Amino acid sequence: MFNSITGIVNLKLKDRIYVRTNGIEWAIFTTEKSLLRFPDIGEEVRIFTYLHHREDQLKIFGFVSGEERNLFFDLLKVEGLGPRLAIKILSGIEVNDFIEALDNNDVESLSSIPGLGKKTAQKIILKLKGKLKLAERPWGSVEEDIITALAGMGFDRKASRNAVKTALKSINTNSMSKSQLEKELFTRAISIASGKDG
Repeated sequence: MFNSITGIVNLKLKDRIYVRTNGIEWAIFTTEKSLLRFPDIGEEVRIFTYLHHREDQLKIFGFVSGEERNLFFDLLKVEGLGPRLAIKILSGIEVNDFIEALDNNDVESLSSIPGLGKKTAQKIILKLKGKLKLAERPWGSVEEDIITALAGMGFDRKASRNAVKTALKSINTNSMSKSQLEKELFTRAISIASGKDG
């Protein structure tokens, strides 16, 4: 089983990315959140993958981080929830917000995701609360650290969270170490929170 694919981005569509490696072009289904963070066409990318095998088809699903992929695996454990709906869920909510919704039994936030009703949201909370296996958090922990730092500087916590989320969308997390990411994310987030970056 392959863990990831590294290659050159050929094309990005709404629900998939095409990556070229040694003369092979891979069609990889992905989330809208991952798609925003993957590099531009012509640049190198590493995608964490999952090969879904059914009798009549093979599909590769890809993610910007091991954390997002782990959450995808956890969602597949929920009865009646397949890869397509799991991708929809991860397209509609950030990983950290999903974890927060689980911790707070926040059915409303989860059921606001397009295609996810209250019944399924309740089922997800019942099945996954306190049981997530998110071993890899390359940017998630950095995000929380910077939100706390901005709040400590006097910025409103909600505004700080929004600023960090906005900044994160413009950064290619695949190409950075944790320390590089922290420095870049902090610089951009404080600029946004201060109103200096539209």
